Amino acid sequence: MSGVSRTRRGTAWRIAVVVAASSALALSGCTKNTESTSPASSSSAAPAAKVESIANTVPEAIKSSGKLIVGVNLPYAPNEYKDSSTGKIVGFDVDLMNAIAQTLGLTVDYREESDFSKIIPAIQAGTYNVGMSSFTDSKQREQQVDFVTYFSAGSLWAQRAGGQIDPNNACGKKVAVESTTVQDTEELPAKSKTCTDAGKPPIDVVKFDNQDQAANAVVVGQADAMSADSPVTLWAIKQTGGKLVQAGEVFNSSPYGWPVKKGSPLAQSLLQALQHLIDNGTYKQIATSWGVQAGMIDKPVVNGATS
Repeated sequence: MSGVSRTRRGTAWRIAVVVAASSALALSGCTKNTESTSPASSSSAAPAAKVESIANTVPEAIKSSGKLIVGVNLPYAPNEYKDSSTGKIVGFDVDLMNAIAQTLGLTVDYREESDFSKIIPAIQAGTYNVGMSSFTDSKQREQQVDFVTYFSAGSLWAQRAGGQIDPNNACGKKVAVESTTVQDTEELPAKSKTCTDAGKPPIDVVKFDNQDQAANAVVVGQADAMSADSPVTLWAIKQTGGKLVQAGEVFNSSPYGWPVKKGSPLAQSLLQALQHLIDNGTYKQIATSWGVQAGMIDKPVVNGATS
């Protein structure tokens, strides 16, 4: 997704938020960027072992530093968000990146970026070695950075229980999204244009800085539906205890990828490390622990964008 299939973030629209939906805070769409529970955590995930032959492929500057600097934008549960009980960054992406770093003989230095759209420019500038925020590998983004694919996700809509939203005919409806995601930059503009071309009212796209705010907007009635990456939408449905339900099916599946500087040999290091984790079962173990095994891949590639 040239926006993002990150489309990422947390779940402060948990039950407590739903109960407080009538408050001014809830109606403003404000939520905490944390989640109080998680099915797994980086500390509980099985550690991966360093593989010398793969570690030796890491660029010398990174190898000598002993750390992998990773830019991340939170929250985007279940992929990356903060566990409110520990303050630690957790999620599927986190456990997988930790295992990648361990395979490479490195430790991970996660650096939070408040604006998702700034991560790729920061990689280009050398501030981060790699990005980890549920990025969709797209042809447009590949003009700026290289991607190592590690997952497959599509877009999926959610609505309040009892709603009758058709994602393919949402003309005149309010649809919440996280700003700069693929849903914001590609999917909804295209759907809205289809509406106006047919003489119907456009989709009213309601944009939020974080995915938790977008989901909360639907829960409290500020929006009719939300669109996000499929694992994120499914997590939202689960966390709201039935307040949200799926609308339609998953569509436009595309690969998630880790962005690195264009031409960097780090891409091959990441690819080899991931293939190793796929082959030895660690990748499946991590994906299954987070309930996202439906999006697993068996062969990572560099720059695998489909559109």
